[in-house]
Amino acid sequence: MSKRTVIVSGGMLEEDFVLPILKSEDTEFIIGVDRGLEFLYSHQIKPDYIVGDFDSVAPGLVSYYREEINVPIREFNPVKDASDTEIALRLCLGLNRKHIWILGGTGNRIDHLWANVQCLQIAVEAGADARILDSHNQIRLLDHEITLKKEEAFGPYFSLFPLELPVDDFNISGAKYPLKNHFLKPSDSLCVSNEFQEDEVTISFAYGKVILMETRD
Repeated sequence: MSKRTVIVSGGMLEEDFVLPILKSEDTEFIIGVDRGLEFLYSHQIKPDYIVGDFDSVAPGLVSYYREEINVPIREFNPVKDASDTEIALRLCLGLNRKHIWILGGTGNRIDHLWANVQCLQIAVEAGADARILDSHNQIRLLDHEITLKKEEAFGPYFSLFPLELPVDDFNISGAKYPLKNHFLKPSDSLCVSNEFQEDEVTISFAYGKVILMETRD
């Protein structure tokens, strides 16, 4: 698998979880997004790009990166048609980055979280693997069959939700609560908090897109 690009957004950023990811050899490109820039600055981590309207960042911080560190900056008017995280994600795709982790995409603002989840569709349609992560959750979007391995799982639980439309012929095998030929509706909470029964779980469906949340307490 190619090395990852990490978007550091302005939501919840837990040091014990975030810093090992940013300092890992598997991370080769970092984008600081708006208030996420403060986290990078406070831990002396230089981003490769900075993106945002910077309405929640001290002006001097942006000037520091622009004038003293010479980091490329894409600055936008606060009155715009896309979130800062979406703009950063589109930048990644424009740079042909296909393995993307979004940190700081969760937190107190559920509206921001949901906007970030919906943005994953942009990556899927571009053929990229983008994920939102914090210490308890990994969220990604599926448009095809996938097999999860228990030994590689983010956590012991997983939940599934259709993104937009109902999903026909929905199947889960190898799980504590298997399904076969189910018609999964957006109002359906049947697939919340499933668990591994076997070493591998396979999720398949005929068409559509499904949000996969892997979670741990």
